[in-house]
Amino acid sequence: MIRKEKLEELRGIIEELKVIGVESREVLQENKFLQSMAYNFTLNNGIILPREKLIKGGNDGSAAIIMPFVSDDEVLTIIEPRVFTELTVGVGFPAGYIEYGEDKVTGALRELREETGYVPKEMKLIDSFYQDEGVSGALNHIFLAQGCEKKYNQELDKDEIVRYMKFNYEELFELESLGYIMGGNAKLALAKSRVYKKGR
Repeated sequence: MIRKEKLEELRGIIEELKVIGVESREVLQENKFLQSMAYNFTLNNGIILPREKLIKGGNDGSAAIIMPFVSDDEVLTIIEPRVFTELTVGVGFPAGYIEYGEDKVTGALRELREETGYVPKEMKLIDSFYQDEGVSGALNHIFLAQGCEKKYNQELDKDEIVRYMKFNYEELFELESLGYIMGGNAKLALAKSRVYKKGR
């Protein structure tokens, strides 16, 4: 268990460095999907920090990552172009941005249905994490979707290409070790799912 004095020291440092004021300076870059904004942040200790923030699709970029189990041991993966990577194709799990005004569960269900046509009997949030604290406020959420059944056709955006395959759970870790699953979101979802399953 963490020592009380260490926790108090941590809380003191957090209080000192907490942002108490934000001033938007300018839009640095703007295009169809990404914006780069400049800000000045005033800390509780009086220091002013200039920082840049990425805005994705007019929102903060928060997303849901979903591991869809179609049975106790069979998981749906997606394969899609990831043009900036070495392989240029990524293997992972259904994922996508949570839209403005949408809660994380609704966003996860929508993304799973749009990308695969599958619907789960149960959704379990197993972790949340910031994507890149240095330049973004995007808070991502990892879900296990259990009892998934194919009920709809894919509903992809016009510039979206998604194929999917089923693998048994242990094969996913082999795909990761072989270098097919390389995305940080998918790797973290795999690791967190193993912790969750061991703790049940």
